[in-house]
Amino acid sequence: MIADNAVGQRQPSDKEIRLVIAASSAGTIFEWYDFFIYGTLAGLIGAAFFPSGNETLQILLVWAGFAVGFGFRPLGAILFGFLGDRLGRKYTFLVTVTLMGIATAGVGLVPNAATIGLAAPVIVILFRILQGLALGGEYGGAAIYVAEHAPPEKRGFYTSFIQASVVGGFVLSIIVVIACRALIPADEFAAWGWRVPFLLSLILLGISLWMRLKLSESPVFQAMKAAGETSSNPFKESLTYPGNPKRIFVALFGITGVLTTIWYTAFFSGLSFLRGPMRVDETLVEWILMVAGSISMGFYLLVGRWSDRVGRRKPILIGALASLVLLFPVFWGMGALANPSLANAAQAEPVVVSGQTCSTDPFAELFGREQSDCGKILESLTASGVAYDVQEGTDLTVAVDERTVALQSNWFADGAARRDGLQRALEAAGFDFSTQVPPVINIVGIVVLLLVLGGLSALTYGSVAALLSEMFPPRIRYSSMSIPYHIGAGYLGGFLPLISGIIVARSGDVYAGLWYTWGVVAFGLVVAWWGLPSGPPRDFEEA
Repeated sequence: MIADNAVGQRQPSDKEIRLVIAASSAGTIFEWYDFFIYGTLAGLIGAAFFPSGNETLQILLVWAGFAVGFGFRPLGAILFGFLGDRLGRKYTFLVTVTLMGIATAGVGLVPNAATIGLAAPVIVILFRILQGLALGGEYGGAAIYVAEHAPPEKRGFYTSFIQASVVGGFVLSIIVVIACRALIPADEFAAWGWRVPFLLSLILLGISLWMRLKLSESPVFQAMKAAGETSSNPFKESLTYPGNPKRIFVALFGITGVLTTIWYTAFFSGLSFLRGPMRVDETLVEWILMVAGSISMGFYLLVGRWSDRVGRRKPILIGALASLVLLFPVFWGMGALANPSLANAAQAEPVVVSGQTCSTDPFAELFGREQSDCGKILESLTASGVAYDVQEGTDLTVAVDERTVALQSNWFADGAARRDGLQRALEAAGFDFSTQVPPVINIVGIVVLLLVLGGLSALTYGSVAALLSEMFPPRIRYSSMSIPYHIGAGYLGGFLPLISGIIVARSGDVYAGLWYTWGVVAFGLVVAWWGLPSGPPRDFEEA
């Protein structure tokens, strides 16, 4: 069995390792940029490809398209994991980055729904599927490639650049959007300018391929191939190798489930929360996330280096436990800083809705079902970021601090009229639905709270590439770590915006979606406590 530090295996020079880290990290940044640009431009994507008079349904359809890409990540992990263990690490992730770049540029070329009808969202979903397949092979390849070049005592630090690069892809997507908004007038950006960030992926693809073509194959894979020890069926062997079922279970729930829900809550939930119910100016939100994300990248490197000394288990357990304690307070704090008048009015002027069949059905329009009048009211309140209580009653009423709002008959046929009418009535009670530009001190506070979330993400994610590489045998490592990672990231993380959105839509509480993250992390903490190896880092050893 070839070990990661096999005797006689040529050790890469410092220059080679720097090139490996730079090329792998740059490719990861570009590939995740391609994947995240969809979420960064969620509002414009919805208007172009999923138009609906129902704001809640429109954004849920966008997040459904986001989730579809994630749903195909496990299939990509199986396919490219097989190729990576059979043919090599280098050429496999050359294929994945090419597929991702082409699919992303394709989204930027699809005519909108007003031009080609239902064909538009169908084509977009097909491109999202290709992106998901590509991403399923990218992370494992890049992480393993760096891990198999790194000396054992620096493996956590060197591979942490891959984790930081995931955040880098998100930050790059925001930088490009900010630049495009600055260069393209607002109405033109909404009409066609949003396509430019997608088309730029072709340039990023060219840079990534140029860098990765300079790389040689991983020394561990070269040694395995020379010794004739590569696996003939990596997928099958990953499921049957002694001890692997337990390791895959721990990797899925104790590692990936924790890191992915915290990551998407920190960055995507933070983005949609500030831009949506808190109504903060879109460009300001993008700047806030860019600053917080850029600073957060350094946290991943610190955690990776720290894990080389204390082991991989400790940072993950600390990060998961701290997330359970801090998750809700951080978002409550952001809400209070981002739109204080909305938070204060909701407390001082409680909204109570009473009536029959008082529950929301966010997908009613999509499936041809009739939403109840009370459900329509609740839907508009939720889309406006207004918390409410529901009481049973014979007649439909909306009361603000016991003052009844006059409901107009045309509200129930026209979603925009209903939203605007309710907001006017609530503004008279002190609610503020204008676009928010908080004071500088509040903006600084929001950045600090996002950095807290970034720190929690770094604790649970910074050492993961090294940990997963060390957990599995080299001959089936690409498949064994990619399968649980992308099942967890694809379903537990990728569906987070959609699931959280549905929870919020049904409950009317803009913070209720955080319970999904809390539950996944709580279960993952138990699994990690039970299954992660303690002590200093060490290479894979036969049980």
